[in-house]
Amino acid sequence: MRCITALILAISLLTPFCAEADEIARATVYKDPDCGCCKAYVAYLQANGFVATPVDTSELPLIKKRHGIPEALEGCHTTIVGGYTVEGHVPVSAIRRLLAEKPAIRGISLPGMPEGSPGMSGGGRSARPEGRRSRLCTPGRILADPVCRRYFCPPE
Repeated sequence: MRCITALILAISLLTPFCAEADEIARATVYKDPDCGCCKAYVAYLQANGFVATPVDTSELPLIKKRHGIPEALEGCHTTIVGGYTVEGHVPVSAIRRLLAEKPAIRGISLPGMPEGSPGMSGGGRSARPEGRRSRLCTPGRILADPVCRRYFCPPE
C-alpha cells in the first residue's frame, strides 16, 4: 500500500512539469502561404523539438498589429509560443532562453529577413544583428536597446 501511495504521489508531482514542457514546445506560426522561408522556419522549429503549427494567412499586417509589433521590429512571420510573441527568424536558442527565463516582456524579435538566420539561406553563416532591420531583441538586450525596450517591456 505504501508503494502505491508513493507512486501516486510521484506521478502527481511530475504531472505539472510534463504539462508545462508540453505547453512550452507548442508554437503557432502565422505566415504568408507562398513564403518559402516561412515554411523552412516551421521545419526548423519542428526539427528542434517544437510542435509548430503553421497558419497560412494573407492578413499578416493585421496579426502584427494585433500583437502590437512596431514596423521597426517586424519580421517575415509571427510566432506565438509559451504566451510570448516571437517575431521573425529568431534562433531556437533565443526562444528556449526566453521560455526558460520567463521575463516580464511581450516577446523577442529578429526583424527583416537576415541572411543566414534560421529558415533563410546564407551558406550556414550565422545571422549577425546589425542595424535597424536586423535587431535581435533577446531578453539580455531588451533593456539596453530603446526600440526593443519600448515594444517588449510592459508599461510601468
